[in-house]
Amino acid sequence: MRRVALIIETSRTYGRDLLRGIKRYTHEHEPWSLFVEARDLDSKPPSWLRSWHGDGILTRSGSYAIASAVRRTGIPAVELRSRRWNTKLPHLGIDNGLVATMVAEHFLERGFQHFGVFALDVEPYFVERRKKFVSFLHERGFQCSVFRQPGQLEKAEAWESQQRQLMDWIRELPRPTAIMACTDQLGCWLLDACFRLSIRVPEDIAVVGVENDELLATMSTPPLSSVRFPGEQLGYEGARMLERMMRGEDLEIRSALLAPLGVETRQSSDIVAIDDPWLSRAIQIIRERATDGLNVTDLMTEVPLSRSSLERGFRQFLGRSPNEEIVRVRVEQVCRLLRETDINLDGIAQRAGFSRAQYMVEVFRKHKGMTPGVYRRQHKPR
Repeated sequence: MRRVALIIETSRTYGRDLLRGIKRYTHEHEPWSLFVEARDLDSKPPSWLRSWHGDGILTRSGSYAIASAVRRTGIPAVELRSRRWNTKLPHLGIDNGLVATMVAEHFLERGFQHFGVFALDVEPYFVERRKKFVSFLHERGFQCSVFRQPGQLEKAEAWESQQRQLMDWIRELPRPTAIMACTDQLGCWLLDACFRLSIRVPEDIAVVGVENDELLATMSTPPLSSVRFPGEQLGYEGARMLERMMRGEDLEIRSALLAPLGVETRQSSDIVAIDDPWLSRAIQIIRERATDGLNVTDLMTEVPLSRSSLERGFRQFLGRSPNEEIVRVRVEQVCRLLRETDINLDGIAQRAGFSRAQYMVEVFRKHKGMTPGVYRRQHKPR
């Protein structure tokens, strides 16, 4: 029986998801003897690790000390956080450029014209989130205000002083503004600053965090929208990679990034930021009913607008027609079902509002540049 140490934090939802994915792998394959303990990212490496003669390690190195301790063992190991300290270890992580793109698209789909980012530049992947969010918006003609976390730590060194600086930034932003917080912790602090200023969320300031930590997202006022990470999938794939290493096999790919699962929409961003109430209502109806087979004729019976006014308004605020928005919502539902379920294409077509599976495949290929089968293989563990 292989002995494997899991140096992974249990204090966050993402770390616990990783552990669940690892456990699922061992259930489906050969069981391992697993070392696991209650940890956070700042925990010290286990004291016994330096003399341990186990078979493998799966680690999320939150410090140089942990990375060094793992490396010195000489035991096969996979890094599941970043390559900041363990540049020579095989690595699995999250595509943070795509994280930022998802948040920007989430806001653009809701009609926002003004943007900000609450940044934390202590990790290369945090910097990547900020840079990609800003550049993605610039490429589409939008400016983005940047506020960096005082002290450059994801811990409040001087809570009241920090919040005052954050509030000063928020006061200067135009209304409405959509803000990406580069972590859920920052998102939680940002929502508190809005609460202190009596700023309406999401009407005046909309916020999306990153990592979808259940505690932070649900403790915020209002609850925080956040990007969901494929923790279970990444843990499963990391365990599979480690298994190959423990068998002495060569890895064809030593570093890979997995796509985030999408934005978990909660109250902090659940709005359409368009002044025209009927256009806003039309967009909301599409979001709610596109997968039920809604078409533009059905939509016309719900809002007192001519077809030409509806088309003109959609193109002005969203850059696409009402029918294109209906199709976009359906395609995103197909993506979600492909990632998160094993439903066949006929079942997915029915649940996403398409009349036939073959038509769904054609539309999907046009929008995503690949077939549903290829997309599913890229986003689900094998």
